[in-house]
Amino acid sequence: MDASDTRQPVLYLSHGAPPLADDPVWTAQLADWSSRFGKPRNILMVSAHWEEAPLSLSATSGDVPLVYDFWGFPQRYYDVTYAAPGAPELAATVERLVATGETPVHRDETRGLDHGAYVPLVEMYPDADVPVLQMSMPTLDPRTLFDLGRRLAPLRDEGTLIVGSGFTTHNLRWFNPSGGADGEPPAASSEFDHWAAEALARGDVDAVLDFEHKAPAAHEAHPRTEHWAPLYVSLGAAHESGSLDNESVIDGFWYGLSKRSWQFA
Repeated sequence: MDASDTRQPVLYLSHGAPPLADDPVWTAQLADWSSRFGKPRNILMVSAHWEEAPLSLSATSGDVPLVYDFWGFPQRYYDVTYAAPGAPELAATVERLVATGETPVHRDETRGLDHGAYVPLVEMYPDADVPVLQMSMPTLDPRTLFDLGRRLAPLRDEGTLIVGSGFTTHNLRWFNPSGGADGEPPAASSEFDHWAAEALARGDVDAVLDFEHKAPAAHEAHPRTEHWAPLYVSLGAAHESGSLDNESVIDGFWYGLSKRSWQFA
C-alpha cells in the first residue's frame, strides 16, 4: 500500500513494554489496526517516555540508535532494531506550526526513538518503511498539551499520522506476571478503564482533561500522569479538525493494566 497524502486519523494507543512482542493477541491487534486506514506519509509520535522542555524533536537522519529506556529485561529486548527513515520535512513543518516565543522548539539530532514509540511501531509497520519523528512533551499540563495538539492538526491533511503513545492505566504496582497477561485486573484499573471508555464515547474533553478530579481511582490508575498525557495531544488534534468521533479499537487488560486504545476520525 502506497503512502497517502490524504487525511490520516489520530491515535492514542497503549504502548506496552518490550515483552509486548511476546503477546500474540496484542501484536495481532496492532498489526490489524494499521491495516484499517491508508498508509501514512510519515508518523509523529508523542510518547509518555519523553518529557523535555523546551519542546524537542528527535533525530531526523534515520540512523540514530533506539533509546532502550528500560532495565532488567532479557538481552533479546535490547537487540531489537527499528531503522525507520528520518523525517526532516515533518520536523520543519512541526517547528513552523508550534514554535512561538513562548514555545521554542529544540532539535536533538542525537535522540532516537524510545520504547513508547518503537515497541508499537514494530508491530504496526514492521517493514520500518514509514518516516518517524518523535516529539517531547514539554509539560504535563492538560490544557497546554491539548492546545499543542490543536496546532498540530494541519499535519493530518498532509498524510501525517499523529500518535499519542501512553497507557490507559499505568500503575506498575498492579503489574502481575504471575497472574498471566489476561488475568483479572485490579478493580481500580477496571473502573478507570470503564470511565475512560464512556468519557471518550461521549466526547467529553473537559472530563478527560480534568480526569484527576472526574475519574474513579484516578490517582491509583495514574500515580503520575505522563502515560495519560499523550491523549491530550491526540484530543487537541482531533478537536481542531472538527470531530471527536472515535472508536475504541483495542480493549482488555495486560497484566492488570488497561491497554485500551482509540482512533479519532
